[in-house]
Amino acid sequence: MTERYNRRMMKLSRDVAGPCLAPGGSVVAVGAFDGLHRGHQALLSEVRQRAQALGCTPIVVSFEPLPRAYFSKEPVPRLSSVREKLLGFAAAGMEHTLLLRFNQALTAMSAEDFVQRVLIDRLKVREVWVGGDFRFGHKRAGDVAMLERIGKERGFVAHTMPAVLLDGERVSASRVRALLAAGNFGAATPLLGRPFVIEGKVEYGNRLGRELGFPTANIHLRDRVTPVHGIFAVRVGLGEGECSWPAVASLGTRPTVNEVAEPLLEVHLFDFEGDLYGQRMAVELVAKLRDEMKFDGLDALKEQMRHDARSAREILGMNPALIDANQAAS
Repeated sequence: MTERYNRRMMKLSRDVAGPCLAPGGSVVAVGAFDGLHRGHQALLSEVRQRAQALGCTPIVVSFEPLPRAYFSKEPVPRLSSVREKLLGFAAAGMEHTLLLRFNQALTAMSAEDFVQRVLIDRLKVREVWVGGDFRFGHKRAGDVAMLERIGKERGFVAHTMPAVLLDGERVSASRVRALLAAGNFGAATPLLGRPFVIEGKVEYGNRLGRELGFPTANIHLRDRVTPVHGIFAVRVGLGEGECSWPAVASLGTRPTVNEVAEPLLEVHLFDFEGDLYGQRMAVELVAKLRDEMKFDGLDALKEQMRHDARSAREILGMNPALIDANQAAS
């Protein structure tokens, strides 16, 4: 069963400049928060509780694009979309998100200016919570020690959130990404605190899957780079529903037919009839079946799709023989 983010109301701001967002004071979490894993969840929970105790506003400061993606010359995989991250902040009880545009102006801002303009002027911070390896400001000159020093001078307290450990190792986004890339979804789930899910809106495709006997619902990931590629057994949630509908999915660039530059998630829902265009769909990856590969023609591709569907049905607790029966009837 997949725990989906709820839709609690939350205010969103994007700019460094502007009026104070928390005239009554705030408790602030700062970080990239890719994937909102259990370490992030623990930090946000602490911020929410401290804000409640102090009678002020719980706020999260994050960045888009992700800082590591901004500085990288290569595409950088990420665990969550911006939408998923914002829904996660709301579900964690944050009342306001300051989602700063990570651009040249922000990277040129000194650490001292960041504290003054963002934490003090914009947020009227009373407590700020960060991870132990937190760095900020131009050339990453700011660290926790600087936050603590400035806090003593300007009237706020800086806290470092202890690392969350699982099996003796620190829970981190990089650890989650590595497990997902290896297809080890079962090991990634306890680090995330939930199964790994990709969400998006179903869009029109070229209907090739229908011609091959496996109609698909398509989600275009565009510039989002995921840590996973290949063919998977999945469960699907439609709208706000739980991920319970069994399916088989492909995530990649379609090397056999009409190779695409951006990754495309194609999902064939088993025993489903209906129109999904325009609906939001969540896809929980259950097990990896194989890597994406290029086949010598559509007949070979279709035969492999039958095999993948049988394997997915078996993994998901369904009767794999129904694939052949359904194909014979169609």
